[in-house]
Amino acid sequence: MNASIPDGAKVTVVGAGIMGRGIAHAFAVRGYPTVLFDVKGAALDDALGNIRKIVSDAVGLGKLTEETAERTLSLITPASDLAAAAAGSDLVVETASEQLAVKIDIIRTIDAVVAADAVIATNTSALSITEIAAASARPARVAGMHFFNPVHKMKLVEIIRGLATDDGVVERLKAWSDALGKTSIVVNEAPGFTTSRMSAMLGNEAMYMLESGVASAEDIDTALRLGLGHPMGPLELGDMTGWDTRLAVLQYLHQSLGEKFRPCPLIAKMVKSGRTGRKAGHGVYRYENGTKVPGSGLLGSN
Repeated sequence: MNASIPDGAKVTVVGAGIMGRGIAHAFAVRGYPTVLFDVKGAALDDALGNIRKIVSDAVGLGKLTEETAERTLSLITPASDLAAAAAGSDLVVETASEQLAVKIDIIRTIDAVVAADAVIATNTSALSITEIAAASARPARVAGMHFFNPVHKMKLVEIIRGLATDDGVVERLKAWSDALGKTSIVVNEAPGFTTSRMSAMLGNEAMYMLESGVASAEDIDTALRLGLGHPMGPLELGDMTGWDTRLAVLQYLHQSLGEKFRPCPLIAKMVKSGRTGRKAGHGVYRYENGTKVPGSGLLGSN
């Protein structure tokens, strides 16, 4: 496969959740026609509203012109039929939930309608690229393309090579990352790759510390931000990512890599109670209109 990106290349993003909408915006703002698919019409409406706000805020800050903003929004097409959405795409980025069976079903549908030289990427944060790629008749064209939240601010893209991934596919994804103004790294498949593995361990340990009463949620996050220079504390980050997603990743890492990744019981308790994070209005912290309520952090044991 040639590493160059064809003029007018079409992109399809599968899943209009937090990551999917961010990825769709990233491609459209760089001038690529982008189809955003989701089975839920409400999710598509919410995603388009969120993208409009990102674009509007960028105009207000002088980072985008009105013309570029209008073009960006015009390049995003919502869709609720996956086969129709993926047909004719040069790149399909799957960003559905962290459930292997779901991703495999999506890859099979995409595989049947895209051209032989199209690239299929999955935004999984931990699952096996090789297993996901096995759903394709051409597993060589499948790789991981792991973006970070919020996509319009975070500069890194992890490109993950599965067992069968072709070198040309890796080069194509590096070219796409460059076109988006991102910095890419290439990772050979391993559970959790690089960032998810380290972040999951850090967030899990922070939850164990909170559960046992070592410090308050606010103080744990402050320690990591001011003491280690992290832009966001591990509990704040977990709230933003979603503790249901974090739990799924930890369960996979625990199964794959052993006891050091055993999920903290407090995470499972929060997920069962619906306190999955910012998207639910309540995680480790409470949120009003998407903004953290000061002093609302969970307290551990004394």
